[in-house]
Amino acid sequence: MRTNLQLCALAFSLAVLSACRQDMQDQPKYPPLRPSDFFADGRSARPLSEGTVPRGHLDADRLFFTGKGPDGKPASQFPMPVTKTLLLRGEQRFNIYCAPCHDRTGSGNGMIVRRGYRRPPTYHSDRLRQQPDGYFFDVITNGFGAMPDYATQVPTPDRWAIVAYIRALQLSQQASINDVPAAERSQLGGAK
Repeated sequence: MRTNLQLCALAFSLAVLSACRQDMQDQPKYPPLRPSDFFADGRSARPLSEGTVPRGHLDADRLFFTGKGPDGKPASQFPMPVTKTLLLRGEQRFNIYCAPCHDRTGSGNGMIVRRGYRRPPTYHSDRLRQQPDGYFFDVITNGFGAMPDYATQVPTPDRWAIVAYIRALQLSQQASINDVPAAERSQLGGAK
């Protein structure tokens, strides 16, 4: 009796579950880029409506998202104020993503270079000190030479933070005692 009851329950379950299958392949649809007779232009994929904005963000600020000015050349200004918070964030991101090759001072003697990877240029050369800020942003975004792009790993605001920190590193290697406010020179130790 118990076996018959189990067999009936199994048969009922199979009958019920087999009738519940409604897959998406059973609906009318077109594979991507398949032609269609339904629309006058013959395309099944419809163009975006005029004025459509991507959901979640609008990349309208050319300077912020590309590092380039209206002329298409690397910009020499930051799209945001350079604050202590921005510099600290830039230092943190630089130490994670850049220091393995460029080392923590930006001289280009990172641990990966010591293991045989090609040495990047020092940030302290005259050529790189004279580059506009947008140049560094573009290199981080798109890569350059042996350096890969970091656009997917480093968000846009963090790329700008790294650029600000690179500028701070460059200043740190070229600064003189006269660049320090007179009221704070006594904190530097024996410097006058």
